[in-house]
Amino acid sequence: MPEKTSVLFVCTGNICRSPMSEGVFQSLAQTEPYTDLIDRIDSCGTGAYHVGDSPDRRTMATLKAKGVKGYKHAARQLRPSDFQEFDYIFAMDSSNLSGTKRIQQLKAPNGKAKVLLFGEYSGNGKVEQVEDPYYGGEEGFEVAYEQASGMA
Repeated sequence: MPEKTSVLFVCTGNICRSPMSEGVFQSLAQTEPYTDLIDRIDSCGTGAYHVGDSPDRRTMATLKAKGVKGYKHAARQLRPSDFQEFDYIFAMDSSNLSGTKRIQQLKAPNGKAKVLLFGEYSGNGKVEQVEDPYYGGEEGFEVAYEQASGMA
């Protein structure tokens, strides 16, 4: 049996894109053939803007509408220990990627995590960024869900 993998998703405030991706990935990980492959899934933000808050209501409404049930999360900030605790850390955009790599270089240079842009797994042959829907309408959350589903 292969060793289980742990995955962390990172966005800016940990209330929109990264919890959306976490919820999608958790839902997927509960189905065959993935149930024995994923050990831990979490999300966080590069900033401490919303620590302790629930995800944006539009994130939760989109997940619920798409059939992702029972998802709960409290926003948290990226920690140096995350680079040792997770196998993969997926950033939502290039700014999150550079911020995450900077923290890794300064505070966790020996961490095992591979830090990547989640959009490298877009499936369409090009690297995509998951655009931040925070300041937009409901449709931005739909787009973020579709991107997360395709990349997961």
